[in-house]
Amino acid sequence: MHPTRIIADLRVADLEAAKGFYTGFLGLSTEEFTLGWMARYTSPETGAHLQLVTRDATAPEDPVISVTTDDVDGAHAEAVELGYEIVHPLTTEPWGVRRFFVRAPDGTVINVVGHPGPGTGRS
Repeated sequence: MHPTRIIADLRVADLEAAKGFYTGFLGLSTEEFTLGWMARYTSPETGAHLQLVTRDATAPEDPVISVTTDDVDGAHAEAVELGYEIVHPLTTEPWGVRRFFVRAPDGTVINVVGHPGPGTGRS
C-alpha cells in the first residue's frame, strides 16, 4: 500500500461542543467537511488537520487513524492476503468514498480510504 495522507481520528462525545477548542485554541479553523457524525478541521496556515468523530455511521468500530491511498482495492487485497482482520468490508459509502477498516496486530483499527477516481475501483 502507498499512503498519500494519514489523519488522526479523535473520538469526541459531541462535535459542536468539541469544535470550539479545536478550531479556536488549536487554530484548526477551516472545516473541510462534516457529515454530522464526523468533521475534518484544518489550519489554513500550516495544513495541520484532525478529524473529530462521534461514532462511525456505517462501521462496527471507530478507527484511530484514516489512511488515504490511491489504490484502496489493492490495499484491501494486500491486507486480506497478509491475513489481517478486516473490521469493516470494502464498501463504497453513500458520501462517495471507498473504504475498509483493518485491525493492526496491536489492535488499532485503521480506516483505509480512497476517493473516486483512478485506482479506487471507481471513476
